[in-house]
Amino acid sequence: MINNKFSELSGKVAIITGASRGIGRACALALAKQGIYTVIAAKSTQNTDILPGTIYSVSEECSKYTKSLPYQLDLRYPETAKECIDFTVKNFGNVDILINNASALWWKSITKTPLSKYDLINNVNAKGSFAMVQACLPYMEDKNWGHIINMSPPITIGNFSNKTAYYISKYGMSLVALGVAHEYEGKGIAGNTLWPATIIESFASINHNLGNEKMWRKPEIIADAVLNILLEDPKTFTGNMLIDEHYLRSKGITDFIKYRCHPDFEPPMLDLFDNETKSKL
Repeated sequence: MINNKFSELSGKVAIITGASRGIGRACALALAKQGIYTVIAAKSTQNTDILPGTIYSVSEECSKYTKSLPYQLDLRYPETAKECIDFTVKNFGNVDILINNASALWWKSITKTPLSKYDLINNVNAKGSFAMVQACLPYMEDKNWGHIINMSPPITIGNFSNKTAYYISKYGMSLVALGVAHEYEGKGIAGNTLWPATIIESFASINHNLGNEKMWRKPEIIADAVLNILLEDPKTFTGNMLIDEHYLRSKGITDFIKYRCHPDFEPPMLDLFDNETKSKL
């Protein structure tokens, strides 16, 4: 059942990268439930023990609510970005929404970061999101409407210890969104970023031993933030580097207990936030 609040989004077309599990899957399902056509773009076509979920399984879940198609996307090869957009336009006629969620992770010190790993995370994160945006923009220009959301941090924050290469790649994603905001200011195409206040439950947080359920929120908090961003006017709501909780509170949402992974524990905020930022959350 489509929520009347989001009815204006019904029939829009969204590409969600990295959508075979975790945050990407949660976003895809949230959009599908509101009648948004979805392209589930990710690498995974087969389940594994440590990474269950595929483009096919998530597309099937989304198809219970509206039209959805799987697309195998590997952003290590940037030419696949245009191929994904071409596929989307061929099947749905347009691209209205792009959620750049796919991301490669490497958390090691500078001396323990081979340049091959540096290239990998920057090709997937920064270059990959740039390629996806570049291929989407002509179609958004035709309708003077579009929302681009990059899952990346505000460029003013970061704990760089053992994450220097990673943050270079993630800040690259943020700069892509800000570039869209500047180049299309007032033209109906918005570029914004979204980042969690806490660790989000995912197979990445599980497989990389990033705490336990007492420290995590459910990925649905990100999905809810995405839905609310999509209701914003893209002519004016652009160039923002958003934190999920802060943004949702600005929209009048105050119940965050439902996002806890453990019902009795409020997860701590990420240590990359300074005290001033924490006081606003």
